[in-house]
Amino acid sequence: MTGEADARAERIVRALTARHVTIAVAESLTGGLLTAAFVAVPGASVVLRGGVVAYDTAIKHSVLGVDAEVLAAHGPVHPDVAMQMAAGVRTALALDGVESEIGLSTTGVAGPDAQDGHPPGTAFVGVAVGATVRSFALQLPGDRNTVRASVVQEALRFLEESL
Repeated sequence: MTGEADARAERIVRALTARHVTIAVAESLTGGLLTAAFVAVPGASVVLRGGVVAYDTAIKHSVLGVDAEVLAAHGPVHPDVAMQMAAGVRTALALDGVESEIGLSTTGVAGPDAQDGHPPGTAFVGVAVGATVRSFALQLPGDRNTVRASVVQEALRFLEESL
């Protein structure tokens, strides 16, 4: 991860800690890297509920509650999927019936090959803060590892700007 992403993750954890707000993460193409960015910050356990790596499309539906019709119509690389993943992970990782206030998600194509007509570097980040759920589209250059790292960095940026 870059120094910028490390610093951003630390600022986010500090801000959430000060506000007593929790976060849950759902990842596909980033495969746990986004959750790891938070875990790298000392004290993150106060705010981070956990992460779900929903790499298989069926897990997006069965664990995160992404609408099966949306997945069938659009596939897993779509803004609605990112938004539903972000909203769904708050419920999936609820504690004692209390959902996280924030859900953050990633879905897309890291490469090297296209998926469902989407070229490598196509990604969507979902951010659910309270009742507001948004998605952000990305088209990133680079190889598989570069794309994955860039999606983490952008997801952190989108979340920080949404707070």
